[in-house]
Amino acid sequence: MERLKADRPRRGTPAQTRARLVATAADIFNHVGYHGTDSNRIAKEAGYATGTFYKHFKDKREAFLAVYETWVTSEWAAIDSELSAGNKAKETARRLVELSIDFHRKWRGLRASLMELVFTDKEVRRFYRSQRRRQLDVIAQLRLRHGIPAGRREDDAIHLFTTERTYDAIGQGELQALGLDHNTVVDAMVEKVFALLS
Repeated sequence: MERLKADRPRRGTPAQTRARLVATAADIFNHVGYHGTDSNRIAKEAGYATGTFYKHFKDKREAFLAVYETWVTSEWAAIDSELSAGNKAKETARRLVELSIDFHRKWRGLRASLMELVFTDKEVRRFYRSQRRRQLDVIAQLRLRHGIPAGRREDDAIHLFTTERTYDAIGQGELQALGLDHNTVVDAMVEKVFALLS
């Protein structure tokens, strides 16, 4: 993927500048990991001076958390869009599984950095758990909006943990490494999501 470079600082509103920094940071974190870069590189590749980075983020960790929050928001918006498409439940389940696999495959480097930081950084862990609570709230809202019967929050959490870990495994190539059939795993995931939608 070709990175954006600029000879002079870019101009735009503060929101546009922040969004560009977040998008650039996402790309960098995904390709070289959290520990493989610094705020100077993020600013430079976004086309800004380092001082501009620090107008929007106190440090690299804060930028990483903004990237993760954006990732969660975009994944759940895509899920909501699929639920709104009007397809039959089985087709919706398959499309949701494929969409989630694509997200986890595309962002496997970012996800790997996230999981490492969740175990080693208390602030990241706290933020990650706040996003988990947000995801459970989104599941409840989606159920209500799309007429899916309400479930216990604990059951939704188990579903979230199970599917997300499986999507990560697929994205990181674990199925192939273990000699597992991709289609069989995807079909099983479709059945789990279909059961949730029914």
